[in-house]
Amino acid sequence: QAKRVLTENALVGYFLPCKLAVYVENGTTKIGMPKPTAVIGLVENDALMNIASDIEKRLTACVDKSI
Repeated sequence: QAKRVLTENALVGYFLPCKLAVYVENGTTKIGMPKPTAVIGLVENDALMNIASDIEKRLTACVDKSI
């Protein structure tokens, strides 16, 4: 997906790779990430927003399965 995004707009390379934060707070492991749709929204490109939405759904599903 990164290649598709970078082909559309090379400036998006500033946002890649998608970051995940894993940490423990009050004895509970937490996982968080910036939403790809929010980050891609900075470049105002509908094609990229569609890709970001798909990536966000997949990353969220991965995080949900890990809990």
